Amino acid sequence: MGSIGLVAGAGKLPIIFADLARKKGEKVIGIGLKDVTDPALETHVDKFMWFELGALQKAIFAAVAARINRIVLVGKLRKDLFFKGDAGIDKDTKLILGKLTDKKDYSILNEASKLLGKFGMEVIDPSPFLGDIIPQRGVLTKRAPTGAEAEDIRYAVEIARELTRLDIGQTVCVKNKTVIASEAVEGTDAAVERAGSLSSQGFVVAKVARPDQDMRFDVPLVGLETMEALVKAGATALALESGKTFLIDREEIISLADSRNIAITVI
Repeated sequence: MGSIGLVAGAGKLPIIFADLARKKGEKVIGIGLKDVTDPALETHVDKFMWFELGALQKAIFAAVAARINRIVLVGKLRKDLFFKGDAGIDKDTKLILGKLTDKKDYSILNEASKLLGKFGMEVIDPSPFLGDIIPQRGVLTKRAPTGAEAEDIRYAVEIARELTRLDIGQTVCVKNKTVIASEAVEGTDAAVERAGSLSSQGFVVAKVARPDQDMRFDVPLVGLETMEALVKAGATALALESGKTFLIDREEIISLADSRNIAITVI
């Protein structure tokens, strides 16, 4: 079947994917992005290659030579990197960006997927390998959201779904049905931190997928760092979307949430 090329963003998810895919008998070739990918991934894959973020042409040629026929894109990739100028960006990357009328995640990734397809590489959904970290509906913590928190969660989810539809962000922080902060290019943790600076009485956080979420691209991800951001900011509840969220560090997250009386619910 050929090899899976793992284009690895930041964080633990690429390592989790590599371990699970190899257990299923897949050969995984890591494609690391300098200053982004965790170097620890090198010991979890069958082969590893480093590239600059904008070196798409070199990465494609190397992937073809390695007989990669499937690509997965997992891990965090800061959106602001696309607004830092074009230093180090090769002509294929410039070609993709030049075709776009915007620099939204889906726009960029869809164009990259089309280009890879021309070289016989299919960008695939990683979720069949990651079923154990995709939470299903229910309350994960010792306590469920209170009535007031549940009302704020419903409102936050409504707003967050509209933001994801517009490809602005996935996370919204709400207190008394008032939006305190919403995520844009800065990421979830920074949005939560900003909400904490604006509200000293606690708030809820909702993180959801797009209405038409393509599970190949930019699936909502929550790890221990996000829960630590909630604790520091003074959040009291977190809502995630069932079947469309990657939840890593699950045991540590739940333990920390319980110790701080934070409710986590999957809707």
